[in-house]
Amino acid sequence: MTFSADFGLLTPMWAGTAVAHASSDAAFAQAMLDVEAAWVSVLAGAGLTSGEDEEAVLAAANVEFYDLESLAVRGQDGANALIPLLGDLRVEIAKNYDGVSAVHKGATSQDIIDSALMLVAARSGAIILADLMRSSDALNVLAKAHRRQLCVARSLTQHALPMTFGLRVANWLSGIIEAGERLQRALESLPLQWGGAVGTLASLTDSLARDDDDAAASAQANVTVRDLVIELATNLGLRSSIPWHTNRLPITQLAAALGDVIAASGHIANDVLMLSRPEIGEVSEPQAAGKGGSSAMPQKQNPVLSVLMRSAALSAPQHVGQLYLSAGAADDERPDGAWHAEWASLRELLRLAGGSVDKLAQLAEGLTVNPHAMVRNAALSGDLLVSERVMSHLAPIIAGGKKRIQELVRQSLTERRPLGELLRESIPQERFSTHELQRILDPQNYLGQADAFIDSVSDRLTDWKES
Repeated sequence: MTFSADFGLLTPMWAGTAVAHASSDAAFAQAMLDVEAAWVSVLAGAGLTSGEDEEAVLAAANVEFYDLESLAVRGQDGANALIPLLGDLRVEIAKNYDGVSAVHKGATSQDIIDSALMLVAARSGAIILADLMRSSDALNVLAKAHRRQLCVARSLTQHALPMTFGLRVANWLSGIIEAGERLQRALESLPLQWGGAVGTLASLTDSLARDDDDAAASAQANVTVRDLVIELATNLGLRSSIPWHTNRLPITQLAAALGDVIAASGHIANDVLMLSRPEIGEVSEPQAAGKGGSSAMPQKQNPVLSVLMRSAALSAPQHVGQLYLSAGAADDERPDGAWHAEWASLRELLRLAGGSVDKLAQLAEGLTVNPHAMVRNAALSGDLLVSERVMSHLAPIIAGGKKRIQELVRQSLTERRPLGELLRESIPQERFSTHELQRILDPQNYLGQADAFIDSVSDRLTDWKES
């Protein structure tokens, strides 16, 4: 029995998710085979290799034919898994084709590996975006349903001012939309890597050039090479680009977008973890059989979705940092180690993002909201919750102005008397009626633009979905 496969026992954040499968060793190996096969198809379409060659390559480009553990071990000899895979691929092609195959013609290992990673990112990213959209729809429903639900806003852990739970959710949604838009842009710009040994495509150009030295013929050869590469990019669903062997910004841009997705999800998880504490109890995670249980304390219902999302938010920055570090350390025309250091971090970011949005969708669709607890918690601060408004409205008419109101606030805190009662004693009835005072102290009358902001975020979601 071997124990090489990684099933995610130590990474429950992404174990078993669709992105985990889309970014597995098998998925990456298949992506490398897809790139090799797509290139032969382009060459065959241009009449530069035979249809039989194309058929043989397509038949051999199936990851199930290859021993992934052996590839991983043998990959150490050339510092990447493409080299042994290419050898095994040629053996498999030879079973159905007698000629010299055009597989890997004019390419280099980095072309295949970088392009395959872009395919893995595109395929994983489509799953992530779908879960982001699913999460956004659920958050939008929550925000609208609770747009008038009073709750307390907290600043530096303390009660600050009244707000609505709908606005809190809209703020969550706003972050998810921004992260989703950034990820979408990054995915739409994923480039093909195709440059040959040092990024000049010299071998491919030379092999397609005419035997004479005619300048026009040489130029025509360059156009032909360019057209072939553009067709390959199109067939793979990637953007055509000049070789980016040591310009690693395509990687860092993707990493930053994935980091945003994970951070936006982590922010929501942090809020839910705090709000679901029993002594606060304003929300609770969806309950399902087998989820959130404790091995020792049967009464507990742990907020495991948020716990896992928070774990991803704590883990992701190191991987984003590693990719920026590798980009800054890239040298010559192929980095000596910096390139290799990218692979694991990029895949882990994809998996963490995939796990985060998978959990976020479950959380958003099943979150239980407790309005009674929100009202109860807001009432803990009493009239002090609107002391900012009291200062603005009443400082001009109370003897002593702002200083006097500050004294009354301190008195309310120390004597535990309602601020409204102290204000009523300090301001003559003829200057400010009890009805006017009650209106000033009602937190429902101090919610600012909460409704408008919720609508604005909802409209932005509609724009994103239509883009």
